[in-house]
Amino acid sequence: MRAIVQRVSRAKVTVDGSVTGEIGAGLMILICAMQGDTEADADKLATKIARLRIFRDDKDKMNLSVRDIGGACLIVSQFTLAADLRGNRPGFSTAAPPSEGKRLYEYFTARMQAEGLPTSNGIFGADMDVELVNHGPVTIWIDTDN
Repeated sequence: MRAIVQRVSRAKVTVDGSVTGEIGAGLMILICAMQGDTEADADKLATKIARLRIFRDDKDKMNLSVRDIGGACLIVSQFTLAADLRGNRPGFSTAAPPSEGKRLYEYFTARMQAEGLPTSNGIFGADMDVELVNHGPVTIWIDTDN
């Protein structure tokens, strides 16, 4: 699985003019299931992200997790993270098929909740507008294959 994790002051996702997910301080997580990914990959990714220490402590060091600050996670499916850029038009053949991608997206969300984190979501497969304030900026790319 692949994820882009951004430390945010706030973030929200809108579908057809309606807000489907919104958080204050926390993590904006764009996530993509790749072909061959399993629940074990989602478990590994959820554990890693929940414990990722990218928030500042009282000494101004990135030493706190989203849980430590009482933050939340906005989780949005993003199959374009599977882009193959050999040419000028990206291909997405390495992304998991939609039904499997949705299943793993929902499983990942449940795993983040099991980590004790409040979550909010976009709608899988929808055309979404995502707004965020990336604090720092801090943006981390994670791939369970690496």
